[in-house]
Amino acid sequence: MTILPIHPAENASPEALVAFLRQCREAARSDGQARLVSISLKVGALDPLAVLEAIFEAGELHFYAERPNIQTAIAGAEAVLTHEAEGPERFASVRRFIDDTLARTIAVGDVDAPFGGPHFFTAFGFLDNVEPGEAFPAARVFVPRWQVARAGDVTTAVANLLVAPDADLASLAERVWRAHGKFHHFDYGTQAAGGGSSANDTAKPGVFHTTEVGDFRAAVAGGLAAIAGGAVKKIVLARAQDMRADAPLHPLTLLNGLRERFPECYSFSVANGRGHSFIGASPERLVRVSKGVLETEALAGSARRGTGASEDAALGAALIASEKDQREHRHVLDSIVRRLEPLGLAPQFSAKPGLRKLANVQHLHTPVTATMPEGVHLLDALARLHPTPAVGGSPREEAVARIRDLEGFPRGLYAGAIGWLNARGGGEFMVGIRSALVEGATARVYAGAGIVAGSDAEREFAETELKFRAMREALLA
Repeated sequence: MTILPIHPAENASPEALVAFLRQCREAARSDGQARLVSISLKVGALDPLAVLEAIFEAGELHFYAERPNIQTAIAGAEAVLTHEAEGPERFASVRRFIDDTLARTIAVGDVDAPFGGPHFFTAFGFLDNVEPGEAFPAARVFVPRWQVARAGDVTTAVANLLVAPDADLASLAERVWRAHGKFHHFDYGTQAAGGGSSANDTAKPGVFHTTEVGDFRAAVAGGLAAIAGGAVKKIVLARAQDMRADAPLHPLTLLNGLRERFPECYSFSVANGRGHSFIGASPERLVRVSKGVLETEALAGSARRGTGASEDAALGAALIASEKDQREHRHVLDSIVRRLEPLGLAPQFSAKPGLRKLANVQHLHTPVTATMPEGVHLLDALARLHPTPAVGGSPREEAVARIRDLEGFPRGLYAGAIGWLNARGGGEFMVGIRSALVEGATARVYAGAGIVAGSDAEREFAETELKFRAMREALLA
């Protein structure tokens, strides 16, 4: 990526913008390849979700991710570049797309600000391939036309555009100038009235009519048979429920209910531009890379929260003492270490798991860190880690191969990898759980449980019911 020492805010005029874009067009003409031009500016405080909601269009790609409790959020919509991939090489394919794009990128402005510069918004499905008719491809990455992000007290807006060798500079400059003015003086109400599909245009559900998909108890029985036969040590099985409202649902309204109820989780929304949005509030980080340090975690083994402090502490202590849950947790941790070591990483972690307490459930939790070796990319680690035994099973290949037939429905992005990457090699991915696929008046909601020797179908059903109940309450909020 080429970073030019030009700051748009210091020479902000349509004429200066056209002059800059002319330089970019000359660069494109030099080798006949379009340039991605990325303009970053620090702006006044904005709520990225409110911005996205105000200009939401069902026919456009969008991406949103947030950690409400640490005041970070990023949103982007519309696509200037996009790439899809499938098969075992999908992670490598996405990396090549990003590397090729950055080699032809010109960036100006507050590129070094938090979330400055172009970002690549990405969603990988649970499996390497998808079935006909699924809402999302096995892998999609896109560069948004606009992006706004908050990190603490700093809000950064980014406009991205593609400058071709024959680009019409006047129309490009006009588009960027409008975006410049929009994010410096953003009026949520005016933007919604000006063409976006406001959340007020759709219903807030008062009730859902729920239909179970598949037969979870039979799936657990099949999983236990595979364990007893020695084929797998652990298999993660999910339930799905179709929840239908009486009127169309707005995915970002539902997402706001999730982020309000689960502020300690990753809130996310990914849209396919064809009316489907995959939303959720995931408790689980898959992988994060920042300043050359990789962070991941083992999160497996669950118990409900207590109604008071004493009951909650007792349930937590019982979870820590549970041989079954400790064994399930160790499967996940061992797999993380085993899969990262071939990349030259030396994972560091505590000897015993702690507790991660969420609004409705508590989990055994072990953070893992490692220094990234030279030449190893975040997507290299992601390809090794996904899917973890926390959402697939162990051994991974044997367990994952059985899941589709046992569950009776395609997972799509459920338990997939949802995240973003920046131009500096950093980024963050979460696991797409505690989630729902929203289309029109229907939300397909997912909840899973890890099955190991000693698992009981009724207990696992009750665990998924606990997760479903929390999702329903959040979606109805």
